[in-house]
Amino acid sequence: MNNDSEPHSAPAVDGIAIIGLAGRFPGAEDAPAFWENLAAGVSGVTDVPAGHNPNSSLPSHPNYVPRAAVVKDADFFDAQFFGIYPKQAVDMDPQHRLFLEMAWHAMENAGYVPDAAPGRVGVFAGCHMNTYIFTRLAADAEFRESLADSYPGGSLTAEISNDKDYLATRVAYQLNLRGPSVAVQSACSTSLVAISQACENLMARSCDMAISGGVTVTFPQQQGYLHTEDSILSPDGSCRTFDADACGTIFGDGVGAVVLKRLSDAIADRDDIYAVIRGWGVNNDGGDKMGYTAPSVSGQSTAIKLAHRRAGITADTISYVEAHGTGTLVGDPIEVAALTEAFRETTDKKQFCRIGSLKTNVGHLDVAAGVSSVIKTSLALRHRQIPPMLHFKSPNPKIDFANSPFIINDELTDWESLTGPRRAGVSSFGVGGTNAHLVIEEAPASESLASSRPCHLIRLSARSLSALNQMSDDLAQHLADNNDLNLADVSHTLQVGRKTFRHKRVVVASDLAEAVETLRSRSPKQAPTVDNRATATPIAFLFPGQGSQHIDMARALYETEPVFAEHLDACAECLTPHLELDLRTLVFPAADAPPSDRLDQTEIAQPALFMISWALGKWWQSLGVQPTTLIGHSVGEFAAAALAGVMSMEDAARLVALRGRLMQSLPAGSMLAVQLSEERLQPLLPEALEIAASNGPAFCVVSGPSEAVTAFAAEIEAGRHGEGIACRTLRTSHAFHSRMMDAAIEPFEQEVRKIELHPPTIPIVSSVTALPMDAATATDPVYWARQIREPVRFSDALAALIAQHSGDLVLLEVGPNQALSTLARQQPLDTNRQHVLSSLPHVSQTATDTRFTVTTIGRLWQQGVTLDWTKVYAGELRSRLHLPMYRFERQRYSFETDLQRCQTRRDQNVAASTEKPATPEPEPQPRPAPQPAAVEVAAEPPVAQQAATAVPQQPLATHTTSVAQTVIQQQMQLMNQQMTLLNQTRRT
Repeated sequence: MNNDSEPHSAPAVDGIAIIGLAGRFPGAEDAPAFWENLAAGVSGVTDVPAGHNPNSSLPSHPNYVPRAAVVKDADFFDAQFFGIYPKQAVDMDPQHRLFLEMAWHAMENAGYVPDAAPGRVGVFAGCHMNTYIFTRLAADAEFRESLADSYPGGSLTAEISNDKDYLATRVAYQLNLRGPSVAVQSACSTSLVAISQACENLMARSCDMAISGGVTVTFPQQQGYLHTEDSILSPDGSCRTFDADACGTIFGDGVGAVVLKRLSDAIADRDDIYAVIRGWGVNNDGGDKMGYTAPSVSGQSTAIKLAHRRAGITADTISYVEAHGTGTLVGDPIEVAALTEAFRETTDKKQFCRIGSLKTNVGHLDVAAGVSSVIKTSLALRHRQIPPMLHFKSPNPKIDFANSPFIINDELTDWESLTGPRRAGVSSFGVGGTNAHLVIEEAPASESLASSRPCHLIRLSARSLSALNQMSDDLAQHLADNNDLNLADVSHTLQVGRKTFRHKRVVVASDLAEAVETLRSRSPKQAPTVDNRATATPIAFLFPGQGSQHIDMARALYETEPVFAEHLDACAECLTPHLELDLRTLVFPAADAPPSDRLDQTEIAQPALFMISWALGKWWQSLGVQPTTLIGHSVGEFAAAALAGVMSMEDAARLVALRGRLMQSLPAGSMLAVQLSEERLQPLLPEALEIAASNGPAFCVVSGPSEAVTAFAAEIEAGRHGEGIACRTLRTSHAFHSRMMDAAIEPFEQEVRKIELHPPTIPIVSSVTALPMDAATATDPVYWARQIREPVRFSDALAALIAQHSGDLVLLEVGPNQALSTLARQQPLDTNRQHVLSSLPHVSQTATDTRFTVTTIGRLWQQGVTLDWTKVYAGELRSRLHLPMYRFERQRYSFETDLQRCQTRRDQNVAASTEKPATPEPEPQPRPAPQPAAVEVAAEPPVAQQAATAVPQQPLATHTTSVAQTVIQQQMQLMNQQMTLLNQTRRT
């Protein structure tokens, strides 16, 4: 049997990519600020304000050290964001709250929607001992009573909110994660062991991504501590790792989370990789040491060798080690000896590897120390700089650096790469002997690919307008500071990697400068919308009829959107044998092609319009925009029928080509648009004219012989039928939808009978009957033949559709112009809930097709229409980027810490409960099940006010549990001294 001192040989692994990270640290509210402090050599350890905690006896002790390393506002939390009741938030250990927020941010930083990530996502994490509940037990009598409350689940609720066991599973529950969710605890090495466990599970394919890390926050905060001789605690609050004056560390608060993924998957998914974990080693010292809390050279060395062997590397390829480095006279020499022993297995080189320790910057973050070191090292690899280790003057005389592989890194150093990828080791060793070491190397090179799209959609959303504005400013600043970013990748990341909330803002930009300017301008065009819908908004596709066609319609879309181009090409090829020409040469003429009016001829216009509408409809569907209803205006009904599966695209294309030819061959006629309702117009018409279309509540089209149309127009203009009636002769060659089309009905019907017709798979409102098209109608060849002749009742069909959707509805014109959009807006709409949009700009507008269409995509999202954001950049390889994350709107959730006020409140409650009621007592009722209830959240008074209002601690009131309460109070009065003793036993 192998001994741990002889590590098992393990094959090199592909690697685990670190694709997202987030954290809060002493002096740094997020990872970017953390890196700035590290690079600048700024310490996160600060002085404790005088009089900060007047109820504590610590400041009067002669060995009191008024230094602390804390996370600012650690008891603040955005409970509403996670749907947690205020009372629940107050009850919950702030460590749980902080890690939950950082897990969300880390997933966002990776470019994934935290609660909708693909595949199985695991959680591996741990937290420090819960000191929040200890301080609360002493201060809050009501809380103590609630632990023994008789209602079901009372004490279990408190346990779940505070016990270490529930840290990881709470994240899995809140973020809807389905991979393994495991609480990891190994004292100071917890979070590095958790990362190693995540790596193991990823390699075993137990999960596809993993969130891993840890959190340490102790209460009360800003306490300072007591230093005792020969303890692990520094006498002045500074940690001097590897220095001759090293005399201990200072414990601090922090929280960190990383998102991990198999390297091959991360590369395939074009994730933005911070660094790659190549190997990891985890073991325990066993009994090979002086005592349970003592370190072991062999134990640490074995863990490091395991990591090297698993990574398949030699030690001379490592150019930096992020050490455990607690800054103690005993611990530091043992650590360097263990590192040297491990390195000497594969190299004899001296002083080639730099070494440092995060603890000199922020103190010992205990459970969070390992993940914080990983975050530091990952950022250093990304920036290609090694931050300085602070407080170093001269080496510890017990460490022979000259004959070791190591050299102290005490200044910001460019991280050179001479023999291969930059590579680092990260160590974390825990009380009890669980050692962990990682080998981390820089991310593989990646290429930013150009986009064929000329403009890009930036979408932001938040739960409140204030958060949305802050996020807009954050993104604008980030883009301004990083002007080499690929805007297409920025757009893609925000589309696929951010959750949608009720407040939504859309910005369309061609470059970073425009994006920054627009985000900052808050122009009315970018005014956010508020979407309170619980379900997706239904959407109707409107397919236009003849007259909407024009040269270069949808050309820019054809050149930039491969899915649109694919369907247009397929349709054009189907039409070619029936038209004896390639429609694309007429719709998209060459720059030097002579002017032509063929596109206005019916035999060309109708198939060209069908081709564009069909391709647009299929493109919208590819983006996840699935219509709930379809309406087609005249020939547009064939595009609707093809999209709904009534007929195949090939059959529909052939029929439309025939339809155009038949109608083109008939005698010429004219059409007149009249601004009157059908009811008012019908009695005015001469016998030769008919109503061809009812397009709006007061807008119809008259059709018939040209002479009769001209004469009727003259009567209207002369005022013979009333004043103020507008009319306009349309640019058409024939009298469509009139008796002049009768000759085309029979031959067309015969052709329709040759194809297969099916019931619609998407509801269609007929523009002939203004009723939903049932299966009998859809499969009746007579209907499709009479459709040539019958008047178009678009207004009635639209009114019927709107009546079916009395609430939210989006009407989207799916064609090359805005004729139907204009008509739809004439309908009586609830403009707060019913919206009309167009796929493409009007032919006279200056907006390009792509900018207009991208804007429409954003408007659809704002109105609650479901989109598949992964398909927006179809045909392009887009990358996820690290962008600013959600702006949590935190507020303080904490219990009342003033004992006297707690006791006064309790006495008042007791007195109220013993008073004789003024009215007869009601009949006893069954006790209702407990419900979460909002509570008043106590605001922490300013430090000066705390000092001014301080009162001596009072004994707790005597009641049936007075003995237990007294014990708790006495214990809590000595808590800081007990914590000091505990710290003294911690592992160096």
